[in-house]
Amino acid sequence: MSFSRKLFGATRAGGSGRPTAAVPLYRVTDVLHDGRAVNVPAREIASTVAGWLAELGVRSPLVEQLERAVDAGDWPTAYAIGQHLSVKVSSAS
Repeated sequence: MSFSRKLFGATRAGGSGRPTAAVPLYRVTDVLHDGRAVNVPAREIASTVAGWLAELGVRSPLVEQLERAVDAGDWPTAYAIGQHLSVKVSSAS
């Protein structure tokens, strides 16, 4: 991969010659477990947080709402939901 393609995160879609946009990643941090954090695309936020909650015997419909808020760029809502779920979400890219 050339330097410019690395710099801009562009790759070629299926050999079509057209650049594709890089998928944004988000840093999801577990506030209850020091040091546990992952970088994931928005579509994986709900499953990541749901897995962490399951370890504690907890289920919450808020995980899907968190994912939707982040994907929509609604950071005030994402922050508020994250407070309830004991996670922090920020842009990783």
